[in-house]
Amino acid sequence: MNANPAPDHPPHLSVRGRSAVPSLSVAEPCTVPRQKGGSHGTERLRGATADLLDHPDSWIAAQAAATENLLRCWVRELNLTAPAHGVLHIPLPASATALLVAVRYWSATGWHRFGPPYLEGAPETAPPVDAVTLAALLGREAPGHTDTTDLAGRVADSVRRTSFFVTDRRHRPEDGPDTFLAGEQALLLGHPLHPTPKSREGLSDTESDRYSPELRGSFPLHWLAVAPSVLAGDSAWTERGRAVPAPQLTARLAGTTLPLPDGWAALPLHPWQMRELTPRPDVADLFDSGLLHDMGAHGPAWFPTSSVRTLYRSGAVAMLKLSLGLRITNSRRENLRKELHRGVEVHRLLRSGLAEQWQTAHPGFDIVRDPAWLGVTGTDGQAVAGLDVMIRHNPFTSDVAAICVAGLVSPRPTGHTTDRPHDQPTARDRTGPLPATPGRTPDPSAGPMRSRLGEIITRLAGRTGRPRGAVATEWFLRYLHHVVRPVLWLDSEAGIALEAHQQNTLLMLDHDGWPIGGRYRDNQGYYFRESRRAELDRRLPGIGEQSDTFVADAVADERFAYYLAINNVLGLIGAFGSQRLADERLLIAAFRRFLTDAATGPTRLRSSLPPLLLDSPVLRCKANLLTRLHGLDELVGPVDTQSVYVTLTNPLHLCGT
Repeated sequence: MNANPAPDHPPHLSVRGRSAVPSLSVAEPCTVPRQKGGSHGTERLRGATADLLDHPDSWIAAQAAATENLLRCWVRELNLTAPAHGVLHIPLPASATALLVAVRYWSATGWHRFGPPYLEGAPETAPPVDAVTLAALLGREAPGHTDTTDLAGRVADSVRRTSFFVTDRRHRPEDGPDTFLAGEQALLLGHPLHPTPKSREGLSDTESDRYSPELRGSFPLHWLAVAPSVLAGDSAWTERGRAVPAPQLTARLAGTTLPLPDGWAALPLHPWQMRELTPRPDVADLFDSGLLHDMGAHGPAWFPTSSVRTLYRSGAVAMLKLSLGLRITNSRRENLRKELHRGVEVHRLLRSGLAEQWQTAHPGFDIVRDPAWLGVTGTDGQAVAGLDVMIRHNPFTSDVAAICVAGLVSPRPTGHTTDRPHDQPTARDRTGPLPATPGRTPDPSAGPMRSRLGEIITRLAGRTGRPRGAVATEWFLRYLHHVVRPVLWLDSEAGIALEAHQQNTLLMLDHDGWPIGGRYRDNQGYYFRESRRAELDRRLPGIGEQSDTFVADAVADERFAYYLAINNVLGLIGAFGSQRLADERLLIAAFRRFLTDAATGPTRLRSSLPPLLLDSPVLRCKANLLTRLHGLDELVGPVDTQSVYVTLTNPLHLCGT
């Protein structure tokens, strides 16, 4: 991680734009306000160059990660500009004070690095503002004086879990041989622009040990037997040209030793979800009437992926996207029927000839298919919420280097500078749950935080004898060709925009670490353009009738620009810059040239996204902090009102002026 404050661009290349809520106050970053006690406080801020993510006390490291996330959210969502003198001044009129924050790195794409925040005018001996206090202070500045209790509680939960994740990984830094699984387990700090990336409301400490990918947890599935009269599902799964029904797939995953009644279906559940569902009246009635049988925990261990609820087992024919009523980041993660229909529908659409066209143009890219699902419909004919499972293809083997982009760029401990004492327990050695109060025993042998991306670029530079910046630029250009261009092609040729954020994007790497292809995953994240409805209906008659996937082109443009351009590509550029691997300005210019070729070159695409990104002075961007403060669940309601969006100045447009 970088150690010195160095703005990535001159102050005039600011991220300024119209906020979604004009009444919000604006920071005053262009001057360094006086701090009580003279200039010493300012000098202390300017000298705050130590990276607290590397602090030997994992609680301090977790606090640093949380405060940086909150500050990044605030800067983005209020369109604050780079301070002229290296200290950010954030007025807090609702609390009659202000924050002073040292800027360790200013990112053109939003992945800023900050020192600890201090209250303006506080004594020199005052500690920095902790994450929970910061959340409460910023929340008081939100429009309508939103109640900050929920946000503060989730921030506290996220910090506590992050502290434990970092402690555990410092003692067990080595990844296993399965590259895909290692990538899923790498997101210790989570989304760098989310206020509560590791909050999991409703998960006990003991359960966290088993169910958290960050702790490399694993557990057997809980199984139900479902009577045919209440079974729901669909399948477009085929093997050697033959259709495979969904109950046949789950029976295979359960194994022959599950004592399933004849004609009944085996339905897998997350153990946490089973506990939560049992008291629900609609579920209890099905058990009481004999239409559901509890078969208990059974079979080998499965591993949670980065989403927590999707489970993976090396060598299994399928992954399982289970319903999980935990509130993870902004949403409770229970499958919706329209999303299940959407996954099967997209698989059928691709098999209509679209996949063959796509593979001809881009043989290294595909969608991880969701071709089957099972669920329960009550005796009243209504779907029983929380009992649905999506059955996903598992195309990955332990010898295939496929890693989710979010895991690739996420900093994580690289180990100890000295060996751990033999009598010091790790998470796997523990017999009890997390302590109620995090341990405050610093680990002076803790190694620094590094991302896998940084390790790959450094290794390639050493192997080729080229500067890291040159290697990073070539790596980025290959990423654009092998991952971004295929996603644009699908929009161009079929009118389908993918919600291709970093966690939904899987990168295929060769044995040296260069990008060679990619995969997209997520049965939820498709936007069918309304303007292409007739064309898509010709490919698959009746498309969208059950999946509710068609949206206005303006909505598709907004979401496509956010997920693919801002979250994925600009987020990748931000990772390169904030980790001192490349100059963000050079990568932004390279991205602009790539988009220009896609929009006007000899192999131009019909997608509206490249010209939008090139020509629009502003872009719409999801505001995770404001979404959290408004208590929105991103899986509920119309797609165009599920989240708060703000308007940002487009760094690609600035690059071209």
